[in-house]
Amino acid sequence: MNAKPNDISTLVGVIDSDAYGTGDYSTGWIDMGDWGALQAVVGAGTLGASATLDAKLEQASDGSGTGVKDITGKAITQLVKASNDDDQAIILLRDDELDVANGFTHARLTITVGTATSDAGAMVFGQYARYTPTALASVVEVVE
Repeated sequence: MNAKPNDISTLVGVIDSDAYGTGDYSTGWIDMGDWGALQAVVGAGTLGASATLDAKLEQASDGSGTGVKDITGKAITQLVKASNDDDQAIILLRDDELDVANGFTHARLTITVGTATSDAGAMVFGQYARYTPTALASVVEVVE
C-alpha cells in the first residue's frame, strides 16, 4: 500500500466534545477547492433532560461565511434524549453538491443543542485531497 490513510482522509474541522448549553456550535469554514468530499461525524454523549441535537452542513462563498446557507439534504434526523444518548450520525458531502453555480466554495458543520445542556462533539474529515493534505493545527501528532 503506497497511500497512507491520512493521505486519503484528514481531520479538517472539529467541535470539541464538551457539555454544551442550548445554541449553535460550528466548525471553521473548509475550502472545498482542496477536497473532493467531506465526512462529518456527529457524536451525542449524554443528552440533557428532553434535549435535542441537530446537525447540518452549511455553505458559503468564502472563508468568512459570506452568504451562508444550508446545503440541501445535508442534515441529520434530530437526535433526542429518549433514544439517542451516546449515538452517532454521519453526513457525507461531495464537492459537486455545493451551489457552485452561485459561487459557493466553502462548507462547515453546525450542531444545535436544544432544550438542555448536553454532551456532544463532532469531527469533519476532508477526503480525496487535491493537494498535499493538511490537518487542523490542533492535531499535535500523527503516528504512522
